[in-house]
Amino acid sequence: MRASVIAHRDFCISAIDDRVYGAFLEHLGRAIYTGIYEPGHKTADKHGMRGDVAKLVRDLNIPLVRYPGGNFVSAYNWEDGIGPRETRPTRLDLAWHTSDSNAVGVHEFSDWCDAVGTKMMLAINLGSRGLDEARNFVEYVNGPTGSYWGDLRKKNGRAAPFDVKHWCLGNEMDGPWQVGHKTADEYGRLASETAKTLRAFDKSLELIVCGSSNADMATYPEWERVVLEHTYESVDHISLHMYFANRAKNTANYLALNHKLDSYIATVSSTIDYVKAKKRSKRKVSISFDEWNVWYHSNAADRAVLDGNGGWPHAPRLLEDIYNFEDVLQVGCIINTFIRRSDVVKIACIAQLVNVIAPIMTEPGGAAWRQTIYYPYYFASIFGRGTALQLDVTSPSYDADVAADVPYLDISGVHDEAGGTLTFFAVNRHGTETLETSVSLEGFGEAAIIDHQVMTHDNLQAANTLANPNAVTPKKGKGAKVAGNRLTLRLAPYSYSMIRLKLA
Repeated sequence: MRASVIAHRDFCISAIDDRVYGAFLEHLGRAIYTGIYEPGHKTADKHGMRGDVAKLVRDLNIPLVRYPGGNFVSAYNWEDGIGPRETRPTRLDLAWHTSDSNAVGVHEFSDWCDAVGTKMMLAINLGSRGLDEARNFVEYVNGPTGSYWGDLRKKNGRAAPFDVKHWCLGNEMDGPWQVGHKTADEYGRLASETAKTLRAFDKSLELIVCGSSNADMATYPEWERVVLEHTYESVDHISLHMYFANRAKNTANYLALNHKLDSYIATVSSTIDYVKAKKRSKRKVSISFDEWNVWYHSNAADRAVLDGNGGWPHAPRLLEDIYNFEDVLQVGCIINTFIRRSDVVKIACIAQLVNVIAPIMTEPGGAAWRQTIYYPYYFASIFGRGTALQLDVTSPSYDADVAADVPYLDISGVHDEAGGTLTFFAVNRHGTETLETSVSLEGFGEAAIIDHQVMTHDNLQAANTLANPNAVTPKKGKGAKVAGNRLTLRLAPYSYSMIRLKLA
């Protein structure tokens, strides 16, 4: 099969916001405890944070990490995670039917963020709590000394404000499963008043209001309209969440799911434009896609804990999906979608970062390793920064359950003008046919291949495990050529490729 692509220097979508390569950590399962934090581990630093995990996170160059939830945040008292550890209470977490020691709170998480070179994106409890607690939390984190909350922060070991700019106004408030679930009007009013109050403290904060938990919610997309009509002038982003599953064991349908994602983004973008026009506003609200990933492998194993059969365990093994090679292709398609929608998606957070549906896994007291999906996330985060190109793609296609005419070639292109590079991320969705691909490079001048990485495997179910952490890894690609203004390469069946060109 043959596919062709035209990439023109002047045909651009948008500058890609670095925050699209963000991540998420929740007090859930082993994400925090024995994930990033394990004081007795041989690699632990003076704060008890695992050094082996920190190294894998630093390599990803993550711009921000959303914390501490997630469903967890809707019944979370942030005050439980400050002050001397020996006085912090252990609380029962209603979201995941576990207990939390509160050994890690905002101070410890900030130290970890500093160590791995990222920033905090903090979530506020608007489920069981409200405006006053939100205001107090922001003042504790960002307020000056000489005030009650600033002085309390200083007493707890931090005189200087944390200077956190990104604040999520609750989590999935449209979800009946959520502690403090609200209607769109109820939530919109609360979020609006909370945002106005936080703006009175600091107009420069970036505030994220809750959109739909997924595109199958009965209230979607009316939820977005109602919430934005309440909050449009006071917030910067609206959050969306989506998880991807192949429960039917149909690879073709599974790898078409990013078309549902694309439609989800397009619908909410149109809703934003509608509310903006209705309000005659000059503001531009964008999308924070602050939960996304593959999630289904662990569902059966999670049931006992989530149903409460084991009591209230601390840091049990929950949502520990072991990702396979098929998931590499899915994650590649998801990230390509975010790149192609970079005009409206300004923040995105892979959910989650360690152990819990995560690209990084750990064994308590033992090793940390990269899951299969670590690699497409890594390649995009490191090399996918710059300007997203509007590619003209011609490819054979197929019909799937979620969309017709799904192209076998899923591709995005990024031009880094400052670095003088052009990078393509490509997935071949076909299981048996190689895609003979030709890319016409228009307006870029001379180009030379500087890197070509390929992920492929003869077993879609192959996974990286503690016993075999390198079963699925990238390999150097072969056969790609640039002649004149044309790049040619062969995309193997079921493959993910990253190819970088140096521009003269």
